[in-house]
Amino acid sequence: MTPSTTGKVLLHFVMSLDGYIADTSGDPLGWSEGVTFSDGIVQKYAAQTGAILGGRKGWDAYPDPRAPYGGAMGGPVFILTHHPDDAEQLEGVTFLDCDVAEAARVALEAADGKNVEVFSASIGSQLLERGLVDEIHLHIVPTLLGGGVRLFEGTGGVPIHLKPLDGSAATAIDVEFAPVRLV
Repeated sequence: MTPSTTGKVLLHFVMSLDGYIADTSGDPLGWSEGVTFSDGIVQKYAAQTGAILGGRKGWDAYPDPRAPYGGAMGGPVFILTHHPDDAEQLEGVTFLDCDVAEAARVALEAADGKNVEVFSASIGSQLLERGLVDEIHLHIVPTLLGGGVRLFEGTGGVPIHLKPLDGSAATAIDVEFAPVRLV
């Protein structure tokens, strides 16, 4: 996917323990409010990200090209849609009506050697099925949403095996939590 650049195509999401990236209302942010992340994580991703590729549903819910990383990213935003003509045109945002692989190529070229972050479960699944995702970065929150938008819906039941980026052997990840009792 990245013939002449050092940039990668990343799926980058905050995800519930049961695999959801948005709650049942489609909100990808509200359900994870109050969660703390590693120090410097926002700055790390903002510095490594050259472009964002998202979908129309997410864009319509959060139409702000400077929202990712609190405006620290500064690169172009590409929104893949079948209806670019009825989208409000904003500086820094390009609406694409093309094949998902072409959208990734366009975003990667615009990222100028940095990474493209895919902020759409549907687009991410399509790219993953075609072997066009370089890495998956997840921040797993110890919350069970029980419904909403799943990160991986469209893989057609075909397993996609993953390997750790640090070169270690792929092993199960042990996670232990207890339910928080609400009073």
